[in-house]
Amino acid sequence: MSRPFLHQYTVAEAGSRRWLYVLHGIYGTGRNWASFARRLVARRPEWGAVLVDLRLHGHSPHFEPPHTLSACVQDVLELSESLERPVDAVLGHSFGGKAALMVAAAAAPGQTWVIDATPSRRSPGGGAARLLDVIRRHPGPFAKRLHAVSAVEAEGFASPVAHWLATNLVLVEAGYRWRLDPDAAEELLADYFRRDLWDVIETPVPPSEIHVVRAAQSDILSADDRARLRAATLNGRVHLHELAGGHWLHVDNPDGLPDLVAEHL
Repeated sequence: MSRPFLHQYTVAEAGSRRWLYVLHGIYGTGRNWASFARRLVARRPEWGAVLVDLRLHGHSPHFEPPHTLSACVQDVLELSESLERPVDAVLGHSFGGKAALMVAAAAAPGQTWVIDATPSRRSPGGGAARLLDVIRRHPGPFAKRLHAVSAVEAEGFASPVAHWLATNLVLVEAGYRWRLDPDAAEELLADYFRRDLWDVIETPVPPSEIHVVRAAQSDILSADDRARLRAATLNGRVHLHELAGGHWLHVDNPDGLPDLVAEHL
């Protein structure tokens, strides 16, 4: 039996001949980036956007373990081959930012866009890990989607975060359950935290360019990260941008981000 491919959602015009692959953050889906893609393609109709659901996310198959960033990259490259749409550029947000850097190392697309993501190794933890604990403690089923939202809010998360996480619910016979497998997602997160990808930024594979976009109201990129990025720009193929907004820049600055990408693609 042939290996399944990632689920994807394409935004394109009749004249789209080049392809930007968009990789969402942890617990997200490709469709989270649909508004961004529509704005971008309207500005640059020669480009189409392939919005990917990474493994364990959205409507994609879970695939066999190990669940690692390397496996995510292989999934994307196999999808590209199946669609017969080359990875001319890749954009990744947060967790997807590290995946995009690994695509850059493997396939040398013309451009790589890293949206508010650090290439640094980090200690496991933070909101992403806490949300996995919430899913484990409140597996469902829930009679109503709102009951899952309330369970997440009761754990101290803001209402917008709870509603966003609820996009990972699926309706089964007994009610709503989480689509996410917390053990598999934890494996994916552990690999993400332990990866150091500064070598990809500091020595980009020719002729690829790397554009890192920092959200001005986010603390994802530390002062040390920013200093190291500024030093990397001296090679002429790395570019550091800053836009107003928080970590979810495509939501906080819905025109600024596609304008920036459209200008440089």
